[in-house]
Amino acid sequence: MSKDIQKRYDFVMLFDVKDGNPNGDPDAGNLPRIDAETGHGLITDVCLKRKVRNYVGLKKGDQPPYGIFIKEKAILNNIIEQAYISLNINLNDPPKDPGDGKKRNKVGQGQGKEIDQARKFMCQNFFDIRTFGAVLSTGANAGQVRGPVQLTFARSVDPIVSLEHSITRMAVTTETEAEKQGGDNRTMGRKFTVPYGLYCAHGFVSAPLANQTGFSEDDLELLWEALENMFEHDRSAARGLMSTRKIIIFEHSSKMGDVSVQKLFDAVTVKRRDESKPPRDFNDYIVSIARDAIPQSVSLIEK
Repeated sequence: MSKDIQKRYDFVMLFDVKDGNPNGDPDAGNLPRIDAETGHGLITDVCLKRKVRNYVGLKKGDQPPYGIFIKEKAILNNIIEQAYISLNINLNDPPKDPGDGKKRNKVGQGQGKEIDQARKFMCQNFFDIRTFGAVLSTGANAGQVRGPVQLTFARSVDPIVSLEHSITRMAVTTETEAEKQGGDNRTMGRKFTVPYGLYCAHGFVSAPLANQTGFSEDDLELLWEALENMFEHDRSAARGLMSTRKIIIFEHSSKMGDVSVQKLFDAVTVKRRDESKPPRDFNDYIVSIARDAIPQSVSLIEK
């Protein structure tokens, strides 16, 4: 049986993209996300969590206790209802004892005890719920789960350049288009890429919240594995070459932690070897860790 987490963890993750679009912005014609004031590239936490979910789903076959709740084409309320059905809780009848809780409304919200049972069931069966948390009160009420693992937006170390490329398809989709082109059957499109960008994201693992959701040491090891390998099975022409380059983990000696997370993150610096030319590879950077700035009670793990 896997052990409960007894320590706090904070981590820095470095990953890069070459000749690809790591996270297009649908509100900007799918251009790479960018900080308009500084020119630094951005990748949302949601994007990174999606890749973790995809990796775990592929590795574990999307089966309990490693099911994935947030996935493509899922109907979330139906999944929550399955928790009630599995626990033999009637979604339609009100509680027999009014003192046990409020009567269910038309969307199937149950009394407090039943909500707790459903929430526990969801945490036990779905990896992403006990990891990242979820709102489970949109239908048959299973409450809300505060996830012990949280990620920030990833930000590029240097400003990025977004390139636009014209691409050609030697085919059309309809006969009408072919007639308009006189049989040329050529259509044009656009593709956006970042020549190179090294991105840095920060993450946090709360032991007290992990104990509440059932996020265990085995789950933690699976999380590290997913962060290391999440790009290996997420390949596409649009994303170019993406790779996790380094994960720096700070393991505290207690559940509540030993030092401010910012002091730990400030100990990590990433600089270009040659400021006179644009970076095009991870080897163009030097990653340094000021070990003397890290308390002895905090263990440093590098992956």
